Amino acid sequence: MTKTYITHAVMHAWMKRGWLTRLLLPLAWSFGAVIKLRAFLYRIKWLQQKKLAVPVIVVGNIFVGGTGKTPFTLWLLKQLQYTGYKPGVISRGYGRKHEAPCVVVAQSKAVLVGDEPILLAQQSSCPVVVGRDRIKAGQLLLANFPEVNVIIADDGLQHMALARNVEIMLFDTRGIGNGWLLPAGPLREPVTRRRDITVANLNAVEEISVNLPKDTVRMQLKGTFVQQLLDATQKRDLSSFDKEITVIAAAGIGYPERFFAMLRQQGVKCSELPLPDHYEYLNNPFEALTADMILITEKDAVKCRQLKNIATDPRIWVVVVEVEVDVDVIEKIIKKLN
Repeated sequence: MTKTYITHAVMHAWMKRGWLTRLLLPLAWSFGAVIKLRAFLYRIKWLQQKKLAVPVIVVGNIFVGGTGKTPFTLWLLKQLQYTGYKPGVISRGYGRKHEAPCVVVAQSKAVLVGDEPILLAQQSSCPVVVGRDRIKAGQLLLANFPEVNVIIADDGLQHMALARNVEIMLFDTRGIGNGWLLPAGPLREPVTRRRDITVANLNAVEEISVNLPKDTVRMQLKGTFVQQLLDATQKRDLSSFDKEITVIAAAGIGYPERFFAMLRQQGVKCSELPLPDHYEYLNNPFEALTADMILITEKDAVKCRQLKNIATDPRIWVVVVEVEVDVDVIEKIIKKLN
């Protein structure tokens, strides 16, 4: 797990303005200059944005790693469906082996389309297309699903070639870190970058960072029950765990501590096994564990279900997450779409 420890060390450094990050400031300034030049070229239309035939909502972040984009996107899809829209999703499909855009279905292989797009397809019943070129992905989506009348671009803030109607930026308890751009800090773009809505993924007791706008909306993830990976009909409440059993929580997401903190808040006592984001499970990390129960995220479950040596392990249970967001968010989005 060397990669995990390196990632943790880098993130720890990015949360403060120490001597190491100060040494990297010249590179961050150069990176910032490139970002400003690119934005200027789009503003004067030297670089052209391409509009799709339907409105586009971009959900993304400027803080590297996971901030809760996929759970928020699932929530947003359900809210749009409830209000009468027929949404679809386009995504890069992180880690996929092919460049050409393709349609994602619930049975797609994670190695071909990525894990998060499969999760979106499985849980939303909305059409999903992956592709590095978001414009081509959107065109393929509309060609195959002409009923779609709004598109969510998952993790597309920096894909400026695609015109958008609404931009939603997510943060979590880490806020903006030390506030510096890569590689001196964790930000892909300046915190002053425009957006329509700011969302902070926090638990019930965490406060919104003072560095975020005053109108930042709170999002909370709650895990209330688990279902067995081997047999999804087998379910248990998190509050029902026997204190005598040994439990290990494993997470291959951008910020594993968020998953562990959620479980602690629910009263689950467990050991923690952080894995690299989008962990490929080329080796079975659970084989040597002696725990009675192993709790994993819904994102990790996508890949684990496709691997026989893991899918048949009765100790593995998936934590099913519920998303709570201020309902005013969907009203603001619909207002902008109209």
